Amino acid sequence: MQIDKLRGKELDQLFNAVLSLKDLEECYRFFDDLCTVNEIQSLAQRLEVARMLREGKTYHKIETETGASTATISRVKRCLNYGNDAYELALERIKDNEISTTQE
Repeated sequence: MQIDKLRGKELDQLFNAVLSLKDLEECYRFFDDLCTVNEIQSLAQRLEVARMLREGKTYHKIETETGASTATISRVKRCLNYGNDAYELALERIKDNEISTTQE
């Protein structure tokens, strides 16, 4: 697992900080302070690429709609196929959350 190479006190602190955020507004504020606009957009783009790949969209359609490079699309696809299943986990939870929010 690649993540084992990253583990450490500083990353634990970062991830614990993210986990401590209570709502979308706190996330916006935290990531605005932590990252550049381009970094945030790149992260969001990768998640959108993962969602589109799961839906069976073509590289061309993904590239056109998101502006992602084929290298980024390939990297995300590799993670979907051989990674830690974290994209799947997050996308399922987002979908479940959206469904439960609309039902309330």
